[in-house]
Amino acid sequence: MHNTYLTKVGSQTLDLPVVDLSDSLTIALLITVDHGVSFAATAGEELAAQLKDLDIDIIVSVATMGIPLAIETTRALNLDDYVILHKTQKIHLADGEWEAVRSITTDANQRLLFDRARIGAVKGKRVAIVDDVISTGGSIVAALKLVRKVGGEPVALGCLVTEGSAWQASLGEDAGLVRSLGSIPLFHREADGSLVEDWG
Repeated sequence: MHNTYLTKVGSQTLDLPVVDLSDSLTIALLITVDHGVSFAATAGEELAAQLKDLDIDIIVSVATMGIPLAIETTRALNLDDYVILHKTQKIHLADGEWEAVRSITTDANQRLLFDRARIGAVKGKRVAIVDDVISTGGSIVAALKLVRKVGGEPVALGCLVTEGSAWQASLGEDAGLVRSLGSIPLFHREADGSLVEDWG
């Protein structure tokens, strides 16, 4: 039985823990904040290299796991501002814009919230939306809807890794905006308990 999955994220190698989410779904779990500052800095530089020809004005990301990548990609692009979308209600988000969202690692429907005070940072701007993992596409689709709702122009969707392939159908034509440093499969278990990579 596999306990970890070895993968590349750009130039960096990670050994990810393999976690059962249900009887039929197992994932290699990438927790961005567990890999340290130098990991995020290198990943941000490498993702920025894929975005540099797109004339990005601002990075938008999703709390919490997307924050380190947002900061480092912003820094590497020589920008000085970024916007974070939240899944937890806070006082400053009481009248914010929102979209429904459900992610593969959260067993509940949530709302993705955009602080109304930050709309000016995105409206009329060329936006790269970055997140740690694009899997089902739920979070990134909600982020896309929010950015477009407030008048931003998404020109790229950046991530550390894509997971499986369901995100392609979820994103539709927007799947062509994805810039990734790697890809990982989902897994399913055979009757004997062994894991099989599932890219479809």
